[in-house]
Amino acid sequence: MIDYETFQRLRQLHDEQGLKASQIAATLGLDPKTVEKWIDQPRYQPRAGARRASKLDGFKGFLAAQLERHAFTAQQLLQQLRAKGYVGGYSILKEFVRQVRPVRRPAFLALEFAPGECAQVDWGSFGSVTVGSTRRRLSFFVMVLCHSRMMYVEFTVSEAMEHFLSAHRRAFEFFGGVTEKVMIDNLKVGVLRHPRGEPASFHPRYLDLAAHYGFAPVACNVAKGNEKE
Repeated sequence: MIDYETFQRLRQLHDEQGLKASQIAATLGLDPKTVEKWIDQPRYQPRAGARRASKLDGFKGFLAAQLERHAFTAQQLLQQLRAKGYVGGYSILKEFVRQVRPVRRPAFLALEFAPGECAQVDWGSFGSVTVGSTRRRLSFFVMVLCHSRMMYVEFTVSEAMEHFLSAHRRAFEFFGGVTEKVMIDNLKVGVLRHPRGEPASFHPRYLDLAAHYGFAPVACNVAKGNEKE
């Protein structure tokens, strides 16, 4: 069972970024089967358990339909239910509305790229792994060609600069070439500063790598990860 916040993140990765179940599972540290189950769910549904009947039960279908039609507040819905004979409390109604209200997603244009124009780079988390007598966080570097969606993934126990740069090199070797641009989501290892509405300041070592391979680094606008596909 996942919580509501994880469900929202899962739906965002699937609906807005177009990630597959296996990619979402790796990013969120979930079992792929769990991700596949929740991808098919249009809204969050908590696990059903043994409970007493609620005065709200007979009105839940009506509430779900109303919320699909319009973003009513819980107070507005309470007034509608009172007119229909509801005698229950406000708190249980508010909690139900919070659970089933459709997730609002910002609208954005789908990006299109020509072959060889751009690649996207990011770090992901894949839980932890035993190293000697300790447990280390297991990360993965991923580079995706924007046009073909061909992907290179490399697992590592560090997100340090050395791993970041060497993973780029091995990704380019894997693809057999270098794209014109490489887009990163303001990763700290590559971007020093990116004031909102202003150009990004890239790490000098990342700029050296870009100059060596001949690509232009691009940082998404702050809080605009959807600018990546």
